[in-house]
This record gives sequence, structure tokens and C-alpha cells, in this order.
Amino acid sequence: MWSWDWKEWLIAALIRAVKTFAQTMVGCITVGAAVEEVQWLRALSVSGVAFVLSMLTSLGGLPEVKKTDEEEPPDEPLDSVM
Repeated sequence: MWSWDWKEWLIAALIRAVKTFAQTMVGCITVGAAVEEVQWLRALSVSGVAFVLSMLTSLGGLPEVKKTDEEEPPDEPLDSVM
């Protein structure tokens, strides 16, 4: 069931989640708003939820993390072997 390297997966998932957090924070800050006009608690709350959802979504698999049970493709085409 869990067929990937956990350390590699955790690093990739955290990178994705931090990027998602930052992008959500940017989305919560309205254009032209002064620093004191931004609802920082709400922005942090929404971004935190996005971080958690990103981590949970990553449990389904990450394309940048290879599964450990996958076989490596052959270096040469099969036609040249025969």
C-alpha cells in the first residue's frame, strides 16, 4: 500500500504545502489594502486549512516521488535485444 520513500515524500509534501500556504495568503490579501486593513487572523486560518488539505491530498501520491516497487525502465529498447 505505502510504496514510497517516506523521507522523500515528506520533503516533497511539505514543499507543496508551504507553497499552497503562501499562495493562499497572497489570495487572502486584497489588492490595494493597507497593512492594518488585512484580516490577518482570517488569512492565517484559511492558509492553515489549505496547508492541512495539501498534506492530506499528498497522501494520494506525488508525481515527483517515485514509488519504490516500480521497476526501472530498460536502458535500451526491447527491439534491439532480439
